[in-house]
Amino acid sequence: MKSRKLIQQLFKEGKSFSHFPFRIIYLSIENHTTTLQAGFTVSTRNFKKSVDRNRIKRLMRESYRLQKNNLQTSLERNHKNLAVFFIYQGNKLPVSEEVFEKIGGALQRLQKIFD
Repeated sequence: MKSRKLIQQLFKEGKSFSHFPFRIIYLSIENHTTTLQAGFTVSTRNFKKSVDRNRIKRLMRESYRLQKNNLQTSLERNHKNLAVFFIYQGNKLPVSEEVFEKIGGALQRLQKIFD
């Protein structure tokens, strides 16, 4: 997700839920070319070193990339567009399996919301 306007709209009007250690903010968007857009962030307050923040974001993006297909086909079938933002709120460095499991659970919950 690169559009600053879309990100501001997402944080202003979007709905959210928590799937610890993630907070997921989502918004159904109209008149957009892509079906599914995602953004990822990690708090500087919990992780002072950029190396740690970037590693967590890399894990999040990879887990999302591997598991987004079901949600994307569901959105295409229902002719909906979705913008999602994943915020990591934990205070310790996660293991890749944990991130994979939690992102998968969050994506399943989003799929239930939009089915």
